[in-house]
Amino acid sequence: MGRELEKTYHPAGMEDRLYGEWEKQGYFHAEPKEGKEPYCIVIPPPNITGQLHMGHALDNTLQDILIRWKRMEGKEALWQPGTDHASIATEVKIVQKMAEEGLDKETLGRDGFMERAWEWKEEYGGVIIDQLKKLGASCDWERERFTLDQGCSDAVLEVFIRYYEKGYIYRGSKMINWCPVCQTTISDAEVEHVEKNSHFYHLRYKIAGEEGYLELATTRPETLLGDTAVAVNPGDERYAALVGKKVVLPIVNKEIPIIADDYVDREFGTGVVKITPAHDPNDFEVGLRHNLPQVNVINDDGTINAMGGEYEGLDRYEARKRMVARLKEEGNLVKIEDHVHNVGLHDRCDTVVEPLVKQQWFVRMDELAKPAIQALKSGELQFVPERYGKIYLHWLENIRDWCISRQLWWGHRIPAYYCQECGEIVVSKEMPQACPKCGASRWKQDEDSLDTWFSSALWPFSTLGWPEATKEMEYFFPTNVLVTGYDIIFFWVVRMVFSSLEFTGKVPFKTVFIHGLVRDADGRKMSKSLGNGIDPLEVIGQYGADALRLALVTGNSPGNDMRFNLEKIESSRNFANKIWNASRFILMNLGDEEPEEVSLESLTPADKWILSKANNLAKEVTDNMDRFELGLAVAKLYDFIWDEFCDWYIEMVKPRLYQGEGETREAALWTLKTVLVQSLKLLHPYMPFVTEEIFKTIQSQETSIMVSYWPGFRPEWDFAKEEAEITLLKEAVRSVRNVRADMQVPPSRKAKVHVVSEDADIRRIFREGTVFFASLASASEVEIQEDRTGIDEDAVSTMIPQAAIYMPLAELVDMEKEVARLEKEAGKLRQEVERVSKKLANQGFTSKAPAQVIQEEKDKQAKYEQVLEQVSARLEQLKKKLK
Repeated sequence: MGRELEKTYHPAGMEDRLYGEWEKQGYFHAEPKEGKEPYCIVIPPPNITGQLHMGHALDNTLQDILIRWKRMEGKEALWQPGTDHASIATEVKIVQKMAEEGLDKETLGRDGFMERAWEWKEEYGGVIIDQLKKLGASCDWERERFTLDQGCSDAVLEVFIRYYEKGYIYRGSKMINWCPVCQTTISDAEVEHVEKNSHFYHLRYKIAGEEGYLELATTRPETLLGDTAVAVNPGDERYAALVGKKVVLPIVNKEIPIIADDYVDREFGTGVVKITPAHDPNDFEVGLRHNLPQVNVINDDGTINAMGGEYEGLDRYEARKRMVARLKEEGNLVKIEDHVHNVGLHDRCDTVVEPLVKQQWFVRMDELAKPAIQALKSGELQFVPERYGKIYLHWLENIRDWCISRQLWWGHRIPAYYCQECGEIVVSKEMPQACPKCGASRWKQDEDSLDTWFSSALWPFSTLGWPEATKEMEYFFPTNVLVTGYDIIFFWVVRMVFSSLEFTGKVPFKTVFIHGLVRDADGRKMSKSLGNGIDPLEVIGQYGADALRLALVTGNSPGNDMRFNLEKIESSRNFANKIWNASRFILMNLGDEEPEEVSLESLTPADKWILSKANNLAKEVTDNMDRFELGLAVAKLYDFIWDEFCDWYIEMVKPRLYQGEGETREAALWTLKTVLVQSLKLLHPYMPFVTEEIFKTIQSQETSIMVSYWPGFRPEWDFAKEEAEITLLKEAVRSVRNVRADMQVPPSRKAKVHVVSEDADIRRIFREGTVFFASLASASEVEIQEDRTGIDEDAVSTMIPQAAIYMPLAELVDMEKEVARLEKEAGKLRQEVERVSKKLANQGFTSKAPAQVIQEEKDKQAKYEQVLEQVSARLEQLKKKLK
């Protein structure tokens, strides 16, 4: 039977030991196998700068559940792991470390910096991988990839050049997100919109050549230095006569046109807006429509540039203060209103992002978006839940060209080379020999690197060896499922889909399984600023990975946020304890026996009931998992193991284990072991460690639960009749226990139980279940009869369908003690009735108290009087009995 289980469940050492064994045995590894169905998930690559947080823990637990389940179903299951180079986050950390040594990028040079960056990656880049292993992630670590490794880098070059040659990649000046601190463009995914307290500044722009003014409001008065127009709605009659005229720009004192554009909301504010094409995305589009100049007044570091005149060199916020003071002094500041609005912050440094027009590299998105849209509409790609497909479609149908260049050194350097003689641009995997335009051989490579999302967009196929025609690519691609949070549908999911369709002709995955965010107990997003984060590694250290995993999945439903607290962790740990102790009890009774499979005819109704319940459970859990209802599936497992198996079946068979002999005891042992093993298998994807430890201890037929077979529905275990019979007996036990609890009868006090039914089949059911019914109902003996003959008149009764259960009162309670208790209770009730009656008779109370409060007191009075009546009747009955 293998080794015994430790007396107490201690996950720490056990989990590390088991994970090491799994890795040693190669259970996580997958290979293309002819005739075997593949199943593949690619991990959303965590940043090499990352530390495991609850979002990672949830995302990877869900993936591991699916992979472990499919592995047990007999699929060749590959969970492809890897990490992302995380351009900005990594470069920031390296620059900070260099600064501590008195170094900077320019002093070190690009080659020196990259050498330091790779050293940093080797030292710190594997931290999160080790943390994922602590969680139990069964990735194929032999296949671990990195977005800057040779294979992924080759794929990036291939894609860039193909896009460029097809005309999809171009270089041009457009509006981008700029971080003044990190000094780089950033993607929309790296902009976090946060509500901030700010102001609306109401300004006056004088109409040129006339006495009047136009009033408008702005949150950024400093950008008026770059205004090139003011706009009104073409349908706004108030300003129709002014369109085509000009206003005088305050401070700058230059004339700019009044234009009409549908962008302006005439109901908002005064219906007039300032247009600054170089510093606002919407204004940029208006400027293109009206051929307005783009006047950039802000430097890359967030200071005012030479276009700002006397404000040159000032930080943008200092310039705002001084300009507002001058506007007030000159009579052009009407008023300042408090205003709360969303401000875009760079998620890496919390700096307010500056919209700027810059020359960058872009991917043209119009044509790439079309097949990605069709993939969803045709059903080739599916979202779970389905509603997230609408977000995907909305973003693709309104997509803008993608800015892919970053002013960073850590990343894939853009493969564009500039001829130093004539300026010709050549895109190539390697530096060209001679310029195709002028024949010169002096070249300089573009200094920028590619957006991190460019390489991660290729992740599902670059990790499998593309652009090479590898056996992994042929076997595992397209992958089956992508598991990710709803917050990056458009930043990552969309890009993987259109990239894959463009370069492989296939969707990268058949299903996108969306989960929500992990929030704190109050529903707030976990964050450093709120200080409400919970470290999953601390939880694992204290409670074990199994408890964390179960807590994360319990109550989880696709696409919805979940609340997390330590009470859930403790409940999950208690569940592991429950299974552990139940398994120790079964092992203790098995001893050195290895019970052989028994004939179904030798099983009792109780055995057949639990087998049937376990059988239906296997089908229901599998069906739920097929629909990605992982939280619902594990809830059913939890209820079955804790309630049906541990609290009911084990208690049912104890008399047979302690007193039974031969066939009935053998049937009980076989059923206990069989149902436990099946339950462990169903639970394994959720709680891999505790299930493996018990599984390897209680059976020897299969080497590891990880590679054991997944339980399926077995028609021969379909015992609907016995299920109904045991359900009736359970209801009878509950009814008896409720009566005893109401009468405060301790479990140790046994009493005779009479079961009365005119139905012969009901009487048979109770006769066959007498042994465990008597034990569970704390019965000294069980009398099964057709009518009430011989039952005391004062016997307490309870009803179940088609039967009545009676218990002689004298056997349930000590009469004298019960009389004393009831007299004491009656005294308390009389006091309560008297107190409430006086309160209601008090005119001072009834004249001032709200009607609701008076009604509550009346309800109390009625309740106390009713209970007092019941207690008094009971007292009278007992006193008669004592006489």
